[in-house]
Parts: sequence; structure tokens; C-alpha cells
Amino acid sequence: QVQLVESGGGLVQAGGSVRLSCAASGRTFSDYAMGWFRQAPGKERESVAAMSANGGSTYYEDSVKGRFAISRDNAKNTMYLEMNSLKPEDTAVYYCAARFAAYRRGNYYSMSESYAYWGQGTQVTVSP
Repeated sequence: QVQLVESGGGLVQAGGSVRLSCAASGRTFSDYAMGWFRQAPGKERESVAAMSANGGSTYYEDSVKGRFAISRDNAKNTMYLEMNSLKPEDTAVYYCAARFAAYRRGNYYSMSESYAYWGQGTQVTVSP
């Protein structure tokens, strides 16, 4: 079982930056592919970014390419999402997710159905 806890959300003005963190515990963090998802009111959960277990492969949803950066620090059991040039449409609850991938260490997963473990979410609100 993997426990995930997100932090770093809050209220930010358009054009600003926020860094989200996802702290993992319970298993060997480096065995897990990780992802960030978000869900805005009245909308379905969507993938934002994903990273392979070995950190060598990444995925970004088109609307965040060039603005967001996913990273991980396996020594700290933590994943990050650096969010820059934020827009009001980035407002959502952001979730981190983990998938056991010790035998697929180079694969990332962009579909929510691929993930077994989820954090509780952190709210990011971008004001115009």
C-alpha cells in the first residue's frame, strides 16, 4: 500500500507560479510510476503530467506543455509539479497518483485507470 499526500496548493494570480508536492510513504518510491491529475468543478478528471519510475520518461497534457514541469526526488520519496504562467483555467483540485512499475521502469502512464493509489488532492485557484 502506498500513501500519497499532496501539498502546495492555494490561491495565485494569473501569470503566477505554484509548486505542488506529493509525498509518498509505505513502499519503495522508486518502484512507482507517478502522475498528476486535476479535476475542475463540473468536469471530468484529466491527466496533467506523468513520469516513469526511473524518471527518464515524461508526459504532459497539451495545455500545460511549456508551463508545467514534473519531477521526482526518489531520495525524498517526493514528486513535484512546478506550475508556471498559470491561467484561470488551471483552477482545479490537483491529485497525485502512483502505479507499481518495478518491471516497467521506463514507462509513464497518462490514464487515470492505470493508477491504483491516489492522494486526497490539493486545491489550486488561479484568479484573473
